[in-house]
Amino acid sequence: MKSHDNTLVVRGYEMAERVTRHHAKSFFFASFMLFGLRRKAAFALYAYCRRLDDMVDVADGADRGAVPEDLGERLSRARRAVAELFVDAPELGDPRMPPPATRASGGDGPWDPAEFAALQDVIRRFRVPEQPMQDLISGMEMDLTQRRYDSWAELDLYCYRVAGVVGLMMAPMLGCSAEWALGPAADLGRAMQLTNILRDVKEDLDRDRVYLPLEELAAFGLSVEDLRAGVVDDRWRGFMRFQIDRARAYYARAAAGIPALTGFGCQRMVKLMGSIYGDILRVIEENDYDVFKGRLSVPGKRKLALASTILVRPAAVLPAPPTPEVSVPLLPRGATTGVRL
Repeated sequence: MKSHDNTLVVRGYEMAERVTRHHAKSFFFASFMLFGLRRKAAFALYAYCRRLDDMVDVADGADRGAVPEDLGERLSRARRAVAELFVDAPELGDPRMPPPATRASGGDGPWDPAEFAALQDVIRRFRVPEQPMQDLISGMEMDLTQRRYDSWAELDLYCYRVAGVVGLMMAPMLGCSAEWALGPAADLGRAMQLTNILRDVKEDLDRDRVYLPLEELAAFGLSVEDLRAGVVDDRWRGFMRFQIDRARAYYARAAAGIPALTGFGCQRMVKLMGSIYGDILRVIEENDYDVFKGRLSVPGKRKLALASTILVRPAAVLPAPPTPEVSVPLLPRGATTGVRL
């Protein structure tokens, strides 16, 4: 690599670290379990995701539901920019698409050139595949057209595309080479995204978005108007208990893959990240499932306690499930819960 290119990469890693520190307090805190290039790579991958998310969120907030006409084209150009990263490593290219060299013309995206150079360095060093990076853009595209989700199947696809794929991007950097562990890696992203959705109901409503499956809300006797009114009654508590059980099932499935992470400190980092996010569910329960008054969070002292436990007794935090198969709670289509209205 030329010296001026190396300078750009170094600057890109520094920029990515600043982005992570500013926007992802829990992720940045957990990153202290990593060392050297793995920690820098975590920042670069986060910055890749964050810039895409910001591009959609800024447009989304412009006029409560009005999406700029050019945003779809901007995401298409971002796809071509991602393809450029794999021109010299076509074996890592998305197998569903033509070779990267045929897709790389005219691309650009929301990333600073230095951040993009650092991202390319991560791909080269850790062999990060293209497919999850493209799938993340597909998740951003869903936000262009979809503000309601009828079923869990629809929301599950969204959770996979905007968060499950982050686990797949991170896995090579965390020292995971076992194909069987990729499912658990994606499940951790699903768990964290569902946790975000349960925590951020009010914030999403303010942007005219309802990610909670409408069919499942109806099964508990709830409507979008109940959400707007901030109703916390037995129907809502039952609904939230069901969703929290689902999220915890995904955390348990994710824990099964942690032993496949061979990078130094990587198992502890994932345990800490998963336990901090999982603890948000406990905070929701402690607040009687009222997520309408303001954003709930895990206090700093609690994060420090979790980190200390992981350093001293790592097996006690996010332990592997007793059986390899953990079922995710589902409501049969058309079911009602029997909650008294």
